[in-house]
Amino acid sequence: MFTGLIRTVVLYLLLILGIRLMGKRQVGELEPSELVLSLVIADLAAVPMQDFGIPLLTGVVPIVVLLSMTMIFSMLTMKNVRLRALLCGRPSVIIRKGVIDQGEMRRNRLTVDELLEELRVQGYTDPAGIQYAILETNGQLSVLPKAAQSPATREELGIRGEDPQLPVMIISDGRLLSQNLAGTGRDEVWLSRELKKHGIRRHQDVFLMTVDEKGGVFLAPRKQEQGEKA
Repeated sequence: MFTGLIRTVVLYLLLILGIRLMGKRQVGELEPSELVLSLVIADLAAVPMQDFGIPLLTGVVPIVVLLSMTMIFSMLTMKNVRLRALLCGRPSVIIRKGVIDQGEMRRNRLTVDELLEELRVQGYTDPAGIQYAILETNGQLSVLPKAAQSPATREELGIRGEDPQLPVMIISDGRLLSQNLAGTGRDEVWLSRELKKHGIRRHQDVFLMTVDEKGGVFLAPRKQEQGEKA
């Protein structure tokens, strides 16, 4: 009995550790790799808990290996944009300025019923009133309505407003996303000028930089960690 208790406590603590490694997320917000990890770890822990004839290490070793791999991949995805896109995917713009992108829906296996359901959940019934609907990597649909459809609309108040603009990420944690920069019709000469305006010489010193369709720029400098060379 005491042996069973110890085995259960050890495996339970390992499961808690695994959940903590995935951060503060709800089940519906897990990335595909995180969901698979959760299911596999739960299955590995269940067998040694129920069958005392199986050595505890039979369940502990695979769980520790999986958690170690999770930590390694988490660090790699923070440093490598391409690996992050490979493991986590990329957000998909399903509705752009009121027009549904049927190709993106097919690629993401999103049906019309599912799209309309997600819009209704967020209080919208007409896709034409949506400026952008973005399917995030965790499966959630982010909806940016047109100005006239926003709560307490400017139209009702008689105030003219501009539709929200979709920002494009140019720099992510010190790494220049050249493809995104070119997609905005800008080059590195423009980027250098923008950085100088903010007193920054290198893109490696920028944590996050985005630019929207109107040319609006958001820039957050990168804080140097202790022991990191400037």
